[in-house]
Amino acid sequence: MFSLISLIQKIDINEKIKEAPDNSYEIGVFIGTLLPFVTLVIIAYLLFRYNKNRKNN
Repeated sequence: MFSLISLIQKIDINEKIKEAPDNSYEIGVFIGTLLPFVTLVIIAYLLFRYNKNRKNN
């Protein structure tokens, strides 16, 4: 349920960076926006590798 709500919310990254108190906040916003995508790519790769190895055995 929570993930569905978070997908619906609109996040304006440029506005967050403009209102940032310092430079480290910008780095945190950047990492926070990339982290979900990187996690999904890693999970997809692990599933692919698992299924490929399972097929070969």
